[in-house]
Amino acid sequence: MSDKSFLAWPFFEARHRELSEQLEAWCRTELPRDHSDVDATCIQLVRDLGEAGFLEGTAGEHIDVRSLCLIRETLARHDGLADFSFAMQGLGTGAISLYGSDEQKRWLDRTRRGEALSAFALSEPRSGSDVAQLDTTAERDGDSYRLNGEKTWISNGGIADIYTVFARTGEGPGAKGLSVFLVPADTPGLEIRERLESVAPHPLARLGFNDMVLPASALIGKPGQGFRIAMSVLDVFRSTVGAAALGFARRALEESLSRSRSRELFGATLSDLQMVQGHLADMALNVDAAALLVYRAAWTKDQGAERVTREAAMAKLFATDQAQQVIDQAVQLHGGDGVRKGHIIESLYREIRALRIYEGASDVQKVVIARSMLAEE
Repeated sequence: MSDKSFLAWPFFEARHRELSEQLEAWCRTELPRDHSDVDATCIQLVRDLGEAGFLEGTAGEHIDVRSLCLIRETLARHDGLADFSFAMQGLGTGAISLYGSDEQKRWLDRTRRGEALSAFALSEPRSGSDVAQLDTTAERDGDSYRLNGEKTWISNGGIADIYTVFARTGEGPGAKGLSVFLVPADTPGLEIRERLESVAPHPLARLGFNDMVLPASALIGKPGQGFRIAMSVLDVFRSTVGAAALGFARRALEESLSRSRSRELFGATLSDLQMVQGHLADMALNVDAAALLVYRAAWTKDQGAERVTREAAMAKLFATDQAQQVIDQAVQLHGGDGVRKGHIIESLYREIRALRIYEGASDVQKVVIARSMLAEE
């Protein structure tokens, strides 16, 4: 059982502790899942999470970020694919929740019930972290838009029912000329050009938009608001990436504590060796420090802060980087088992790496933090 003492911190309320207990009980009976058919497993996980009521907080006008973080941390500790499936339901509908019309928000009932999968289509071959450079265009044509371009590394690509797609509409240069659209998966002109494989099994794809005609009602928010919407969504969900990393790190620490108590070396258990004790202390320190940053950012947003760009960037940067170190140390403590295919530590090692890249790579987060401080007077 993972250390739950952090739930007594003043960041949390009674409802958060109750949520943690309910989800922990669900995870013990439902996870982990078989990852041999990633698409089918993700679809089923979304349905099951929806039926259990855990997707309720992923969409809507009042998103509780602390709850999202607690859920991601817990799911990641049990099964990385379950965390992925949950996270995409929130990220993929974030623009609709924050800026969508009443008609567009009808999709939220389906995504919250787990009946429809969502995807966030922002990254492109030439623009990942530099959102302002994206090339996909949406040209106004009377009462419609004509969409052309390509997206890549899109989570849930190929299995999503709706995509929120960012494109250049030209109201201004760079970031000022972007907009975002709601695109149902059955819209003519949407192409799944390639399914992509990564070190951790996730449904990913390269998408194409070939003279896709969208009604003007597909526009989310106003023309030219795309960059602002993207940053607002990431402000909410970037902290949850740190929470997922925290979940992976907690599991690695748990497994390492168990290993050190049972594994014998040189006539004693690993836990008797001072060097191993030092490693375990470093791992525990990194876990708690990451948790403080993650839940500070989540709490700040939940208190009504309009933007938590710096806090969220700090949480994601520190939690993902430190989780990588914690898991790497767990590999060392497990020896050959740590790199044996199918072992939990080997799985965590593969799962953690992508978190330091998506939703803003670590080096980009440093730029975000520095610029926010330099902007202060």
